[in-house]
Amino acid sequence: MLGICVCLCAVFSHVLSQEAEEPVSYTCTEGYEYDRVREQCRDVDECALLEDACKGGMQCINHFGGYLCLPKSAVIYISKDGEPVPMPDPVPPVPAVQLNQPQLPRTSSAGSQRITYTSQTIRCATGFTAEENNCRDIDECATGRHTCGPEQTCYNTRGSYTCQCPLGYQRSGDHCVDRDECALTHYCMHRCVNTQGSYYCECNAGHKLASNNHSCVDVNECDVQSPCQHHCYNLIGSFLCQCDQGYELAQDAVSCQDIDECSFSSYMCQYQCINSPGSYSCECPDGYQLQGNRLCQDINECETGTHNCQDDEMCWNYYGGFRCYPRNPCEAPYTKTSENRCICRSQTECQGLPPSIVYKYMSIQAERTVPADIFQIQATNIYANTHNTFRIKAGNEGGEFFLRRSSNVSAMLVLTKPLSGPREYVVDLEMVTHHLTMNYRSSSLLRLTVIVGPYAF
Repeated sequence: MLGICVCLCAVFSHVLSQEAEEPVSYTCTEGYEYDRVREQCRDVDECALLEDACKGGMQCINHFGGYLCLPKSAVIYISKDGEPVPMPDPVPPVPAVQLNQPQLPRTSSAGSQRITYTSQTIRCATGFTAEENNCRDIDECATGRHTCGPEQTCYNTRGSYTCQCPLGYQRSGDHCVDRDECALTHYCMHRCVNTQGSYYCECNAGHKLASNNHSCVDVNECDVQSPCQHHCYNLIGSFLCQCDQGYELAQDAVSCQDIDECSFSSYMCQYQCINSPGSYSCECPDGYQLQGNRLCQDINECETGTHNCQDDEMCWNYYGGFRCYPRNPCEAPYTKTSENRCICRSQTECQGLPPSIVYKYMSIQAERTVPADIFQIQATNIYANTHNTFRIKAGNEGGEFFLRRSSNVSAMLVLTKPLSGPREYVVDLEMVTHHLTMNYRSSSLLRLTVIVGPYAF
């Protein structure tokens, strides 16, 4: 450190004109200017006037008649004339520095002062070294006088140095440890993953990192992957699959599997349900055709001409098929008198036989609900003073039928048991007429052929 003692003397000189008649003029030495108010020479403050009086970071110190450029760490002592100059701590003697003195004696109204300059060995603060009357910073990083660890980087500072860890690490004593950026403030939109010396951001499923590596944007899976088997609808962070009609999503939520509509109910179709990919269809058995989407309707083969009956045969349609019957059903000793009516004319041959037989045909569905009225028998000729009775003469061995008398001239055939088909029943229905006045009894027979279809429709 440089210590300088300055004893200041404020002086001025005046020059009288050689001729008394002329006014008095004053001339000040360099570094002073004349003050006409106080009528004395006044010091010029060069440090205030000159914008950059000292170079190299030196400080400007003004003194009477001039200025000094000293290190900023220099200590300046100013004493009045006759006072001892305080000295700094003892230092090894160095040659005194001779400074230029003012050219002319200078005085001031405040009395005379003495400027004393003493030069001492420069003392520099820690981190500086003396060099040519100046303190220069020591580069500890370059000279190896630092204590930074091997994983740390040394950076020189004015009068010292600092040890810095690599990016992503922080000091812990003399070592560098990882800085957990995820535990501090980070900019990850979804998830932060810490790594040694750094970190990175992750996004939730259905998102991806944006170009800034921090934000997350939605992934349109429908355009990128086409994950759905049928239809894909993008959602924020996900997607939704939908299937065509007749299909449903499988457990993986992307595949489509066929819906077996036939397994829903036995009423999907009247006869048989056939499942197909994405749909189903109803089928009917032989002798039926599909009516609408699920019902089966009997095909009348006798009307459509799809039967194989001969010319002497009559085609009779029933539910699910047809039968061929002789056009002349009369057997000897009966003869045909009209369509489906046979009469026995020989009394000897017809002894014990009904005088007439009428042939009728009808068809019913299988498993028909019972009891059910299925056929009505009625007298064609009505006579006075007669009483008619009705009975099932033959064909009811299983008790499937019952004949209920409705009036004196009619009766109703009732089905008493559900019948399975296909099957044919021939039932003889007899009407017995009692002539009350003549005490005469006659009978007529109706031979009814009942054909039960194979199905309940």
